[in-house]
Amino acid sequence: MRDADLAELYGVTTRRLNEQVRRNANRFPGDFAFQVTNQEFVILMSQNATSSRDTRGHGGRRKNPLVFTEHGAIMAATVLNSSRAVQVSVFVVRAFVRLREMLSSNKALARKLNELERKLATHDHAITELIEAIRQLMAPPEPKKKRPIGFAPWGKD
Repeated sequence: MRDADLAELYGVTTRRLNEQVRRNANRFPGDFAFQVTNQEFVILMSQNATSSRDTRGHGGRRKNPLVFTEHGAIMAATVLNSSRAVQVSVFVVRAFVRLREMLSSNKALARKLNELERKLATHDHAITELIEAIRQLMAPPEPKKKRPIGFAPWGKD
């Protein structure tokens, strides 16, 4: 989650959230929170139609935003220490747990589809062999060689 989105959830300003994160930097290792690169920031601005980055008083961000993983979002609630932050952290935990459950159910579904595909491939091979056997049974038998009519000379039966 972006810092601005998380701050809005926790009912604080983005500045206050980032201030607390920087004051408690030891609680936010790289896998909890990190700052986006300039290139990523440009992409975020174009996707969200955010205001200019101009620093002459026209609004907009002066620094690239911080982004938080699920653990960072929960840790942010502990450094903000407000009742709203606690309530939202419980909500965030539940949201991430639900997301993880959805992902695991999709993995289980993908695994079952792969298993079914393997079974179908085996069945396809068996069905192909069965069809070939039926075709062989349906083919007319080769005619038996008939003896020519009439007498055959001695010794040439």
